[in-house]
Amino acid sequence: MPDKQQRSNRGFASMDESKQRDIARKGGESVPNEKRSFSRNPQLAAEAGRKGGRSVAPESRSFSRDPKLAAEAGRKGGEASHSRRMKDAEAGSR
Repeated sequence: MPDKQQRSNRGFASMDESKQRDIARKGGESVPNEKRSFSRNPQLAAEAGRKGGRSVAPESRSFSRDPKLAAEAGRKGGEASHSRRMKDAEAGSR
C-alpha cells in the first residue's frame, strides 16, 4: 500500500496557486452599476423574478405550503430591518 494517497488533477484545489489567484481575482471584480441590466431596467428584473417563480411548481413552493414558515420569514425580515434602522439612528446621534 502506498504511503501517499493519490491526488486528483481535477478541480480548483488541484490547480497551482497562481492559477487559483487569477480565477479568484476575476470573481472579486465587480460589474459597474451602469452595466448591470437589472439596475437599468426594473421591468426586466421584475419579469425575471416572475419567470423564476413560475419555474417552481405551486405545490413545491415552501411558503405556499407552510404559512407559518412564511410568517416567520416575514417576522425575521422585519426584525432585521428594524434593528438596522436602530443601529443607523444610534450611529447618527453620536
